[in-house]
Amino acid sequence: MSSGIGARLAAMIPPGVLRLGLGTAVLGLASYIHLALAGHVLSPNAKSAVSVLWTLAFSVGYSISMPIEQEMGRIIASEVEHGRGTTAVLKRGAVLGAGLLGVVCLLLVVLSPLLAHKLFNGSYGMVAALAGAFAGLVVTAVWRGVLAGHSQFADYGRLMWMDGALRIVLAAVFAAAGVKSAIWFSLILTIAPLTALAAMTPRVRRALTPGGDLPWSAITKGMGLLIGSMLLSQVVLNIAVINVKLLAPAQVTLVSALLAALVLARVPLFVFGALQSALLPGLATAHAAGDTAGFRALVRRSTGIVVVLGLGSALGCVVIGPWSVRTLFGMANEIGVTDFAWLSVGSLFYMQAMVLGQALTAENRHREQLYAWIIGTAALAAVTFGPGGITTRVELAYAVGSIVTAGAMALILRSRRPVRADLAVSTEAEGQAHGMLAAHTGASGWEHGKS
Repeated sequence: MSSGIGARLAAMIPPGVLRLGLGTAVLGLASYIHLALAGHVLSPNAKSAVSVLWTLAFSVGYSISMPIEQEMGRIIASEVEHGRGTTAVLKRGAVLGAGLLGVVCLLLVVLSPLLAHKLFNGSYGMVAALAGAFAGLVVTAVWRGVLAGHSQFADYGRLMWMDGALRIVLAAVFAAAGVKSAIWFSLILTIAPLTALAAMTPRVRRALTPGGDLPWSAITKGMGLLIGSMLLSQVVLNIAVINVKLLAPAQVTLVSALLAALVLARVPLFVFGALQSALLPGLATAHAAGDTAGFRALVRRSTGIVVVLGLGSALGCVVIGPWSVRTLFGMANEIGVTDFAWLSVGSLFYMQAMVLGQALTAENRHREQLYAWIIGTAALAAVTFGPGGITTRVELAYAVGSIVTAGAMALILRSRRPVRADLAVSTEAEGQAHGMLAAHTGASGWEHGKS
């Protein structure tokens, strides 16, 4: 019986997902090692600065880079299906990415005095390092979009594990050399991805096909809604560390300890990221076929997997989480069992929100998805500025924000638009649904390969 279950699970996994899973695992491991080594060699103020930069890089930076990757993957998959060239998509995506990065860097320049003194202990070098981290994420998104759209699973995974491996090596070298600078440990987020990108450039060029034309509206339409949803999702996920820094600036050890605890509590997010490529493309297929029952069954299956992952992680965090923060990350004894319980609840419902959000994406309901994140963020803000200790407030806010967002999405999905099988979406719309779901995990094109 167990072999039958294993065979069914293996059949659910599209080709290339295991390679993507390896890349995801290495990149996730790099986050732990990077922060752990920094925690052991840096002073409390320097650790706090690195923690804040890391949080900003993967909230704001991820919010502008991931929509670029999703849209490029969506459009390239459609162009390939229609036998058209894809170099025009790369050009449009690169210009769009450069424009968004330029806007963000301009804001950093304008706000640099405030950011340096409020978040980075007066260091303008850390503000520059933050700009470099944004650059690494945006350029990586362009390359990933090309690889995802062309279904280059192996190269997508290779780019991820090269980035992760370089982060581990650089962090280890800096720690062994006794580097005490927060700036150098922060520059790892720039050096590693750009080096990996340089090594992968020939493979990306080989994936492209010449020719084709692309109007700007094809890549910019809906970009604002995607960026808004992604930005708010990252606010819910990462704002706790920033809030502690702003609301309790004297508690520098708490900032670093809370980030370490959040990283541990979000372990299932790395696993779930790899599973998305096997489970979620089916949502687009069911929607395109008008298969309401199949669509809902896939949503239920995904949420069930999330519950198992979340509860398993919660148990591990509650048992060994406080010890891990002290021993592995070298942080002060600021985080206890109750803290890990709240963080685990937040992570579980955040994953549920991601599942339900992808279901809304498959139905092309980007606006409703954004509304749900707005409601959840408002709930997070209400708890953050409510009564109680700062640690309890930010942890409870993470949990409440995630719960409210997931609940709002569930209510929206219960009022699904009826989909008639005789009015199945066009090939382009189907490609859009596939691309936007699969570009996140690099599994774009799997269903096309099966058919």
